[in-house]
Amino acid sequence: MGSVTVEQMREIERRAMDVGVSEAELMEKAGLALGRAIGFQFSEVGTAVAYIGKGHNGGDALIALRVLQDEFGWDVGVRAAYEKDEWAELSRKQWDVLRLDAVSDVGFEKHTFGPLLLLDGLLGIGAKGALRDPLDLLADEMENLRKRIGANVLAVDLPSGTDPDSGEVFPGAVIADRTFMIGAAKVGLLRGSAVNGTGSLALVSVEGLESGGEGDCELICPQTMDFGKAPRPFDFHKGMAGRVGIIAGSSEFTGAALISVTGAIRAGGGLVTLYTREQCCDAIRSRLPLEAMLKTCDDPLELLNERLDAIVVGPGLGEMTESFENRLLELIAETTVPMVIDADALNLIARRRITTDRRHLLTPHPGEFSRIAPQFAAFNREQAAAGFIGNTESILLLKGARTIIASQGRKLRMNSTGHPAMSNGGQGDLLSGVIGSLLAGGMEIFDAASLGTWLCGHAAELVVADRGEGCTATDVAMRLPESMRNWRRANR
Repeated sequence: MGSVTVEQMREIERRAMDVGVSEAELMEKAGLALGRAIGFQFSEVGTAVAYIGKGHNGGDALIALRVLQDEFGWDVGVRAAYEKDEWAELSRKQWDVLRLDAVSDVGFEKHTFGPLLLLDGLLGIGAKGALRDPLDLLADEMENLRKRIGANVLAVDLPSGTDPDSGEVFPGAVIADRTFMIGAAKVGLLRGSAVNGTGSLALVSVEGLESGGEGDCELICPQTMDFGKAPRPFDFHKGMAGRVGIIAGSSEFTGAALISVTGAIRAGGGLVTLYTREQCCDAIRSRLPLEAMLKTCDDPLELLNERLDAIVVGPGLGEMTESFENRLLELIAETTVPMVIDADALNLIARRRITTDRRHLLTPHPGEFSRIAPQFAAFNREQAAAGFIGNTESILLLKGARTIIASQGRKLRMNSTGHPAMSNGGQGDLLSGVIGSLLAGGMEIFDAASLGTWLCGHAAELVVADRGEGCTATDVAMRLPESMRNWRRANR
């Protein structure tokens, strides 16, 4: 499902009303779906307060509060920018249904319990430009509570003050920790320029508001994507799960290899084998997960004679001899199975100017990408990814706060999950192993890259929700099975 502009979203709404769905019914559907999406994503009950303006986004937020209160047991409140007689009629009706005694006063947070959620319903997608008084004052208040007492800001459809078409974040805009886009993904909110305003992204599916094939990019989310959801048949065995070969590790960087192996195991690989040079076998052997195999490999071409369904190459390889480099490049050129090229292997192909093709998934962070494709260094992330795949058949996974998956002839895919707590060593090594496992199980490269990225990002969100922001790659690996379950259930 492609992303949409504001005008395309308006047309979707008009089509829904043309077949007899009233504006009030659309609001009810949207608010109910929003409230349940929020309720299912926050396991600990606390206080939720909606910040509302005059328009219908405020009505959506009020319905969501009703759901959080009645179905999930949250304490709720409202902070309003205007007097109730200035609100849209549908929003006033939702206030009456909610049956609160009054809007909350300044300092309400002193009387709350548990986690504090602030729902940004100040403005809808039709608003343009920077926030003005009194909306800017409430945006400042939300940011203050976010910084001072750890409140979570959840944007209803978009963060107020961010342009949903261009992704421009105007000064004074609401800074959201997560944005719940209603009905369809808004094209501007998927762009890298918006990421600090939107936080992570979630799609709230609403019957009648689904988009078609609009837009040049799409959101990676379980609500609109079907791959990776089918249960395994009961007679499934490890051979069917696939054989993953990982060329990784060195005397200096044993952890990268071990983390990549762990990712492949936790993501369901049937047989996972680490191939590493003899000089570092002893350092790795005692720490290798029991489920993995270890083989000495001083000649990467040996893997051509192994029974493998996918290969991961690069994590922690460090300094390599010229002979090893040459043989590794020959393996990259001759492989007959899909290959994930990461870390030091990326630097090698950049330095040696090696051409890759549709068998290869390249997984650079921005620094590595600038070495692989220096001609795109001055472009924004979306332009750089599109330009890169215009010159190669290989698939690109461009890491970042909004990771991009790109392939010729396909819409750019933007990841919806993740957390700043992932900003530490080993996360990319874990991702390479996860994707290798998905490839070994038979998933197409573009989909495996998309799903692996979503899974790791969501697993990190689960860690942070339970334990705070000390989130290592090992922590993320342990939550991957739960993340996979949530993808299958479209439970995020």
